[in-house]
Amino acid sequence: MIPPLSLFLSLLAASVIAKDSALPTVNDVTAAEAFIEASEVVVIGFFETPSDETFGYKEFVEAAKTVKHIPVALCSDKEAWAKLSIVSDTIAIFRKADNHQDNLQLSETKKVEADGLARFITMNELRYITEYNQVTAVGLFQSEVKAHLLLFINRGSGDYEVLKDRLGALAPEFVGKFLFVLVHGVKSNEKSLGYFGLTSRDLPRVGIYDRDSDMKWLMPEGEISTERVREFCQSLILGNLKEVKQAGEPDPKTEL
Repeated sequence: MIPPLSLFLSLLAASVIAKDSALPTVNDVTAAEAFIEASEVVVIGFFETPSDETFGYKEFVEAAKTVKHIPVALCSDKEAWAKLSIVSDTIAIFRKADNHQDNLQLSETKKVEADGLARFITMNELRYITEYNQVTAVGLFQSEVKAHLLLFINRGSGDYEVLKDRLGALAPEFVGKFLFVLVHGVKSNEKSLGYFGLTSRDLPRVGIYDRDSDMKWLMPEGEISTERVREFCQSLILGNLKEVKQAGEPDPKTEL
């Protein structure tokens, strides 16, 4: 039987952890799977003993405060660990865009800082349609999915939300085959636009970049409809783009 004082101290410690972390806890396999399934991207901190004395725990809680747009939870249940292939204290990112689980195993990390964990989370925050920037570029190019479907568009344009939502709705059809990427026509993306022979005045346009072959193509100008984009993606999968002139390449010279 636990002495009353020990019981009180245990309950007090548990309440302090919950109050300080303000993070939900998934207590079994069903809860963990439901949490992962509920959003495009989620993060779970797997800590055997979630307390400030545990290596990386306090920094994880601090990092979670800076990525409030991403659901974050804690898990100490060993059955859930086994189901999700966790063997020791780990911070894991689960994402649907490429059906991937990214693990940061704390036992293999010499130093943990809240800013570094927040960057790790943000860098690997790939969604059905991911905004391209210097941080997400790292995750995009580290993904096992090598083909990128790119929507080049000016943020303030009248069709911005419509096209973003349209391609975001199409993206789940190509999980494991394409990452859908939003590239804004801003100065910081001039190099990316120029790689496809585009400027911000040419937008919106849709392109494909294939990392395997290091080749790129633009969808012919016209309506950016769900069906046209779907067919454009299928043309790469079927190998039909290999003979098509790449984007940004000059037209071949013809002799008169």
